[in-house]
Amino acid sequence: METASSLSSAAAAILYPTVLVAEDSQDTRIMLKRAFEVKGYRVFEAEDGQQALEMARHYRPSLMLVDLNMPVLDGLEMIKNFRQLERNGEHTPIVAITAYDVYGMEEAALETGCNRYLSKPLDLEELDRALKDLGFIV
Repeated sequence: METASSLSSAAAAILYPTVLVAEDSQDTRIMLKRAFEVKGYRVFEAEDGQQALEMARHYRPSLMLVDLNMPVLDGLEMIKNFRQLERNGEHTPIVAITAYDVYGMEEAALETGCNRYLSKPLDLEELDRALKDLGFIV
């Protein structure tokens, strides 16, 4: 039986999809990490936008959940920078999450390259619906 470590990185990404949770709140990171791990996803965590960008470059996750209000590099800038790094044909699904659901924030997130926008407190059922719309098994 093959393990993730013996599989090619492409095969491992299919069998063990990865999620990058970029969130400065430790409690929210823990909640999201547990929610994804019980469904078989591998989860990488970043607590600021710069760390998230570096991890996204390195791991090329299958999905990213990005808090829009993070230290060092805010979520919108992180997403903008990441989208510029993607190769032709690549488009990593990104779900923006924020506690600061102010007028214009959703439009800004979608214009920057997010696929979905959710406000906090997060409703895990709403997140599941958004992920299903994006083609993820939840």
